[in-house]
Amino acid sequence: MNVPLWMWFAVIGFILLMLVVDLVAHRHAHVISVREAAAWSGIWVLFGVAFGALVWFLYGAEFGQQYFAGYLIEKSLAVDNVFVWAIIFTFFAVPREYQHRVLFFGVLGALVFRGLFIAAGSAIIASAGWVLYLFAAFLLFTGYRMLRQRDEHIDPGKSQALKLFRRHVPMTDAFHGQRFLIRKGGALLATPLLAVLVLVEVTDIIFAVDSIPAIFAVTDEVFLVFTANAFAILGLRAMYFLLADLIHRFVYLKTGLALVLIWVGIKMALKIDVYYIPTPVSLAVITAILGVSVGASLIATRRTGRQEPHLPADPPFRNATPEELDALERLWRSWRARSRGKVPPAAEESVR
Repeated sequence: MNVPLWMWFAVIGFILLMLVVDLVAHRHAHVISVREAAAWSGIWVLFGVAFGALVWFLYGAEFGQQYFAGYLIEKSLAVDNVFVWAIIFTFFAVPREYQHRVLFFGVLGALVFRGLFIAAGSAIIASAGWVLYLFAAFLLFTGYRMLRQRDEHIDPGKSQALKLFRRHVPMTDAFHGQRFLIRKGGALLATPLLAVLVLVEVTDIIFAVDSIPAIFAVTDEVFLVFTANAFAILGLRAMYFLLADLIHRFVYLKTGLALVLIWVGIKMALKIDVYYIPTPVSLAVITAILGVSVGASLIATRRTGRQEPHLPADPPFRNATPEELDALERLWRSWRARSRGKVPPAAEESVR
């Protein structure tokens, strides 16, 4: 698959453009409605499918099918991210109007980290083909572990990443709107929203360790691996707001995801020296597994509607009071005025 350099730049440029559009569209904090989330989900899926159709048209059915197989794997595994995000936001009682900002920067970081993982994985495979055996074994083990632990959930309060963050980064105990950092008494402090963002990034890196080897099982083309990842990840924010209140209904999805990982692990192990399973067969198997797990889940919970997550009775962080927010806003205005040479230092100290 010969991909010209301009196509790489075009795809990356389009991704950055859509991220800017998304940021501008959600620059004001507000609760994302189901209708808005559905509209954005539809837009992201349309872009992902349209790009796959373009690959199919330009490079043929085989590469088109490889892209769609990778896109489907990444999109389905991303649902597990949604589950974890819901647990994190619920545990820390993050106000719903601030969640989009966390997820925007979380997805931005995910694109960067996955790009690095893909580059590293491609280089390792090119220089040491035997590493595919390790990838296959890892996928089989991960699928088996997910199958065994399908009813278990993470506990954000026990996260080592969070403990390290709170130990080494000065932090307030209250959310201050959408801000990740504030100045208080002359000191720069992190808000709980930044701690939540760090936790979201760490969990995505952990998930990437599973998903990147999985997509290399269906395609060796770095361009397809990256674009399938990118278009799947771009729709994660909208998917979260669409599914956050329905997570309790996907009771068999984790079983389906575990079987998908086991399947791609088997495919990777066989294709090294034994037998290459055709891409259409692999795509059909993945689609069937996911379709059955989602369908069975919805049937089993057909009498259950949307349920907002139950917030903890004693959340670890609080919302800043109106007085605290007003003082912070006045201080911010004072600093801006001082930076323009309009406010003497004494005025700033009086605001503190």
